[in-house]
Amino acid sequence: MSLPAKTPLLAALLERLRADLAEALRSQRAAQEGATHAEMRAEDPKDMRSTEVSYLARGLAERVETLAAALVALEGFRPGGFAPEAEITLGALVAVEDEDGTRAVYFLVPAGGGEQLELPGESVRTLTPATPLGALLMGQRVGDAVRAKLPRGVRELDVVEIG
Repeated sequence: MSLPAKTPLLAALLERLRADLAEALRSQRAAQEGATHAEMRAEDPKDMRSTEVSYLARGLAERVETLAAALVALEGFRPGGFAPEAEITLGALVAVEDEDGTRAVYFLVPAGGGEQLELPGESVRTLTPATPLGALLMGQRVGDAVRAKLPRGVRELDVVEIG
């Protein structure tokens, strides 16, 4: 099975992150308005509603900053092609198989890791080199194996294709 094209994967990732950013901005604005609303003023010294909503607003503001930075990194990202014998680096599409023969495809990106992208005939998960699995895969080649801690336990993954 050959690997999918990177251009539609990157476009799908950018679309998802833009939608996430728009939603996070809406939520942040609503939380900020709620934190400063007259009805949120403390009625007694133990009333923490306003404080709790302001914590939520700050957390959402941090999420907005993270998503905005990810979009900046990805909008300038141009993943190149990889020869079959190349080392895995940023921009690589990597197919691995575990000891049960289960195949997974990963796209190493500078930001926006952890997203599951669905294309016709293929499901691709994004990884950054900062993640444990992303770090394990960096520098590997077709035929190499890594032991990775995955949600379904520690698995040996064989690198079967790079593109």
